Amino acid sequence: MARAVSVSDITVRFATAEDVPLLLHFIRQLALFERAPDAVVATEADLLHHGFGAEPKFEAILAFLGGEPAGCALFHSRFSTWLGRPGLYLEDLYVAEAARGKGVGRRLMARLAAIAVERGWGRIDFHVLDWNPARRFYERLGMHHHGGWLRYGADEPGLRRLAQQDRK
Repeated sequence: MARAVSVSDITVRFATAEDVPLLLHFIRQLALFERAPDAVVATEADLLHHGFGAEPKFEAILAFLGGEPAGCALFHSRFSTWLGRPGLYLEDLYVAEAARGKGVGRRLMARLAAIAVERGWGRIDFHVLDWNPARRFYERLGMHHHGGWLRYGADEPGLRRLAQQDRK
């Protein structure tokens, strides 16, 4: 019979540059879960430069269950013009399959909320695929879907095409 997991078995800490291989592993596992295994082109060098270089563009926290890596959250600040203050944008949340249902995701989300509150940020935002069963988890945490909003963006080729119009 499996031993019950207690909250004290789960530790969460900020990631360091030494954790980049683990972060990239979790990012790739998330892409696999999201049915896009070939979408990740990021390298360890990219994560080192953009997360732990002179001007970090993201931060990450790691969760450990019984001392073993169990999940991560990558996030960055964003600014809400409506609130007039920053908010936290959750780029990736991943919990290893063996650690799901054991409180790891809840601890990661609680730590993100604590970080936002400590920094005076007014909200947490993120995107989730419409088929992802984690939607129920987020709703149990008090998160809600912002109905009516659609996500738009441009990939690099589209970005470059649009940027060329600035030169004409």
